[in-house]
Amino acid sequence: MSANESSDSLLDLLPLRPDDHVRGGENAEITLVEFGDYECPGCAEAYVAIKKIESDMGDNLRFVFRHFPYSRLHPHAELAAQAAEAAGAQGKFWEMHDALFENQEALELDDLIARAKKLDLDVEEFREALKNETYLDRVRTDFRSGVQNGVFSTPGIFINGIRHNDNADYDTLHEAIQNTLKELRSGKPVG
Repeated sequence: MSANESSDSLLDLLPLRPDDHVRGGENAEITLVEFGDYECPGCAEAYVAIKKIESDMGDNLRFVFRHFPYSRLHPHAELAAQAAEAAGAQGKFWEMHDALFENQEALELDDLIARAKKLDLDVEEFREALKNETYLDRVRTDFRSGVQNGVFSTPGIFINGIRHNDNADYDTLHEAIQNTLKELRSGKPVG
């Protein structure tokens, strides 16, 4: 089995879905999937690290974000995830995603509506989507997908289908990705 076949079979365990939020190269060697919570401090750290890694790797990294709001600890996380989806329905998921992580302490409804205005969204449509919980099922589908894939805390990160069980800071993630690339390119496990 070639390195690519091995990588593809691992990704089959965590298949990408047509409704996933994806940015980066379609044919990237590395696919990083994060199950995240917009109110989680560890996810904020991962956000900074992943942005830098995306900048470093360009189209050689495909980044996928799925919602995993841990509502017991983070009471605003589920609403924030719905806000990201409502923005996504207007073509601005990633802009809202970034805005949520860059200002985690402001996740009340009024804060989310203010962000929608800054992003030039149709605010009435956005407000109605939140009021009617239009995207709650979508958020909960992501959450269930995380549970099915063994996510038990956030950030839940997978590199080419393998759960990353270490810290989500830049140095640790970068090293894990580099090790995965070495393994892919050599066709043998590194370690």
